[in-house]
Amino acid sequence: MAEVSYRKLERIIKGFANHRRLQILDLLKREPELSVEDVSERLHIGYENASDHLRKLAVAGLVLKRNEGSSVRHKLTTRAESILVFCKRLQ
Repeated sequence: MAEVSYRKLERIIKGFANHRRLQILDLLKREPELSVEDVSERLHIGYENASDHLRKLAVAGLVLKRNEGSSVRHKLTTRAESILVFCKRLQ
């Protein structure tokens, strides 16, 4: 692999290398199209905390954002779905 590929891989891995972000990925697999508020309520975490984690997941290419009125809806990318399968194999 070229150096550029390793850096891209590092960004993806860092994107999900957090227990809370893994919880968010699992939640979005079960319930796609959730807003930040929905995620914070379901996981009992602060709004700003949920927002920060979702932003990091989006930067890593694991979550897609869609505007709906005044809220933003989030869903998994196919890469994120593959990562969840991989993580379940590790358990």
